[in-house]
Amino acid sequence: MNLLLDRGVSTLPQMRLVFDQEADHFCGYMETDTQKPATPPMKAGIVPVTPLQQNCSLIWCTATNKGALVDPGGDLDKLKAAVAKSGVELEKILITHGHMDHCGEAGVLAKELGLPIEGPHEADRFWISRLEEDGARYGMQAEVFEPDRWLVDGDTVTVGELTLEVIHCPGHTPGHVVFFNRPSKFAIVGDVLFQGSIGRTDFPMGNHQDLIDAITQKLWPLGNDVTFIPGHGPTSTFGQERQTNAFVSDYALS
Repeated sequence: MNLLLDRGVSTLPQMRLVFDQEADHFCGYMETDTQKPATPPMKAGIVPVTPLQQNCSLIWCTATNKGALVDPGGDLDKLKAAVAKSGVELEKILITHGHMDHCGEAGVLAKELGLPIEGPHEADRFWISRLEEDGARYGMQAEVFEPDRWLVDGDTVTVGELTLEVIHCPGHTPGHVVFFNRPSKFAIVGDVLFQGSIGRTDFPMGNHQDLIDAITQKLWPLGNDVTFIPGHGPTSTFGQERQTNAFVSDYALS
């Protein structure tokens, strides 16, 4: 089992990691721990998918046992096995942006399980429309789909009794969104930000300055103690990245 969640969170009072050493697919899961409740209100697991090892996240509300898959880009059998093992009842699919490793098989999964798709922002319609073309180019399964709900900045999405804020963060793609659960100080940021790096902006419709502005003006104000799952690689915190990230640390931008 590849423990991708082994760094970046252990010192936080708000979140702690709990690893299931028996898990076949989960790297681990996070639970809120601010007041040490008997049952944390939210949990999240990572299932790396596609040859690009994209972090598909399974998040769920422990009060209702209802959950959502965020960015199910591929490896659907692996994802379904992970969901079955968790015992979570899926109620929707959430998408951060339109690149194939994040949503290439979202439409297939939605049709198979009868789930709605929410996200990304409609500015990523360009990327979703070319999923099959891009998939063929890179030897990956991908299918064009139409989300049941396009998202805009300031929207909210629900998962069980949980509410996640939608933050439009263009730059990597024009329609990229971030999902933020304020009570847990937890975000799923897709390819906006990584531990030690930021998203590429050399793709069509990418914009480096838009990305920097989104990170510094929309993410940093949420607080240094926010833990985030990126689209690839290990988790981190906004505070850690403000200290050490070569692209968007306070020092790098001073």
